[in-house]
Amino acid sequence: MRVDFRVELRSVGTALRLAESVLLAGGQRQARRNAWAAVCENRRHAAARELDGGPADAPVGGPAGGPAKAARR
Repeated sequence: MRVDFRVELRSVGTALRLAESVLLAGGQRQARRNAWAAVCENRRHAAARELDGGPADAPVGGPAGGPAKAARR
């Protein structure tokens, strides 16, 4: 079975973009997988913080800047 891919390359830039897309396709897939894994990990951490009642280093007095700054918001 022979597959024939013929693409008319109008410029060197087009040829380089085509080569880049072919060579880096696997890397882009890996980057998307890594990004999704990071999103899932962040969601797990957020859920754990919510169950624990918030981060341990949260300020005790409320929002940063005190009550006067919170009243201006």
